[in-house]
Amino acid sequence: MSALTPPGHAPYYFIPEPSRFPVMAATGLFFVIFGAGQWINGAGWGAYSLMFGLLLWAFTLQQWFRQAISESEGGLYGDRVDTSFRWSMSWFIFSEVMFFGAFFGALYWSRLHTVPALASLENAVLWPDFKAVWPSVQAGFTASPANTVDPFTTMGPWPIPTINTTLLLSSGVTLTIAHHALIANQRTRAIVFMWITVLLGILFLGLQGYEYTHAYHELNLKLSSGIYGSTFYMLTGFHGFHVFVGMLMLLFITIRIMKGHFTPQRHFGFEGAAWYWHFVDVVWLGLYVVVYWI
Repeated sequence: MSALTPPGHAPYYFIPEPSRFPVMAATGLFFVIFGAGQWINGAGWGAYSLMFGLLLWAFTLQQWFRQAISESEGGLYGDRVDTSFRWSMSWFIFSEVMFFGAFFGALYWSRLHTVPALASLENAVLWPDFKAVWPSVQAGFTASPANTVDPFTTMGPWPIPTINTTLLLSSGVTLTIAHHALIANQRTRAIVFMWITVLLGILFLGLQGYEYTHAYHELNLKLSSGIYGSTFYMLTGFHGFHVFVGMLMLLFITIRIMKGHFTPQRHFGFEGAAWYWHFVDVVWLGLYVVVYWI
């Protein structure tokens, strides 16, 4: 394909060569799922299968992305490939919106439908002492008439969640400054603000780890703490995983900028990571209000 392309011009439509990477990635994920399933069911060797799958998957992605970067820097990606990347990233973020929408929906349904329904007259024979109170914090009083859930304390917005909100909002600002600097071809300024953005993401993850430790040991808030505990950790933990992934994206983009990649006119790798990071910011604002305040 490149032989038919004039020097300095991207091909009209780039057709990649047959790749081994999809099969390798699928194999890695197979060992991850298979190993995790065996491990949680008591088979010790499942942990080794899980680790092997993760290593194979990570190695495959590193090689796959490296090849894509070399193709991009080699001038093989034209406008059609750029458009396909933009549509792909848009649909990916849309799928993530639906994912979080399901979790927010579970929280909404639990609070406004499930808990009141369990306290209705129809269920009074089964759980006569159940009270429709949210959050369910007392064993034997609300969510655990049979005393199967230990008493726990709910997580409020002060101080760590509020600090983390400030960190994420600030990271969105620094990322935008870096983007405008890249457009203006001010690479040093872009690199500085990208590193600030990455550090803000790392600080967020560190504070969330401390918050989880505090919740588990001092508040006795666990995944087993009724519907409140499960929804709290599912929403905040899944978001924390997205922050980790987004931070890695921004880290690799920063390294690429330092290596001279991207131009003011063509830098979708940067834009795609920025879209993802701003999506993570917006989701956190919803979490901050719904989980910690309401």
